[in-house]
Amino acid sequence: MKYAHTGIFEYCHQLGQALKADKSAADQISYYLKPDLQQYFDAEDHFLNQNSLQKFIFPRHRHIDLWHTTYQLSSYIPVSKSIKRVLTIHDLNFLHEGKSLSKTNYYLKKHQKNIDLADHIVAISNFTKQDILKNLDTGNKPITVIYNGCAEGILSAQTIPAYIAAKPFLFALGTVNPKKNFHVLIPLLTGNDYELIIAGKTEPDYRDKIMAEASSYQVADRVKVIGPVSEQEKLWYYKNCEAFLFPSIAEGFGIPPIEAMRFGKPTFLSSATSLPEIGGDVAYYFNSYEPAAIKQVFEDGMNAYNRLQPAQEIIRHAKQFNWDNSAKAYWKVYRETLNQS
Repeated sequence: MKYAHTGIFEYCHQLGQALKADKSAADQISYYLKPDLQQYFDAEDHFLNQNSLQKFIFPRHRHIDLWHTTYQLSSYIPVSKSIKRVLTIHDLNFLHEGKSLSKTNYYLKKHQKNIDLADHIVAISNFTKQDILKNLDTGNKPITVIYNGCAEGILSAQTIPAYIAAKPFLFALGTVNPKKNFHVLIPLLTGNDYELIIAGKTEPDYRDKIMAEASSYQVADRVKVIGPVSEQEKLWYYKNCEAFLFPSIAEGFGIPPIEAMRFGKPTFLSSATSLPEIGGDVAYYFNSYEPAAIKQVFEDGMNAYNRLQPAQEIIRHAKQFNWDNSAKAYWKVYRETLNQS
């Protein structure tokens, strides 16, 4: 939870709260994090204070039966074999991002080190599980797939975002960098009057690429890269967009599509990596990023959505991804791990 309001931050925060809600009377939970982040939990919760020196000399925590490492590259793992260890691996995205061989090998080595310390591995999608099995040595250690949950946000009627589109708009959300692949969406603005709003922490070089693409199609005035948005602004954009677009080429899971589907919105996803697991048969998929193919999928999808009116089916699909289900699955893993010989 080092960086507030990132994907991994929300995963740790939401799962931590759900685990507490689902624990039995005999279970005890301690949250291991820096003191300034403990404000995100309840004051009566039990905490273990984390500091950077513990990367090098990890404290001996007595009376702990099981340690759950919630970030795959964490350096904060007890070495004592008296403590059972669960490791969650979110993705091996570096394998799909065109990184150099030296960087790829570096990340594989770091992952392998943590796998070697684990007694049980959790992957957040079947796609991630298969990546692990193909590229790392798990020995005979059990690997369980547990999907992330998605908190159900409540939009305040008073919410007014900093930017309001002048026209009907398409919405995309995520860290604005090359792996999110947002630049391929620009052709969708030809032959119509839509705006495209892209929200999220932005890498300037990639923003420039998006806008250069928009200029080449003469639609730059209708492409808005607006940077990070608040939780309420995000919900407003989901509720009011014509469609949600997420053409990412490297995802271990993908919370934004579920958030959009909670509003019953037509959701267009890349067919790459884990996203078909998330969207199921209620999303529409880009199998090619050629402009004509992108546009055809979008037009066919919008026509089908308007004809079939599947909003309630989409909402039902999204609701299966909830933190209560995730927490129950993790408690099962914890108990199985404690019973391993």
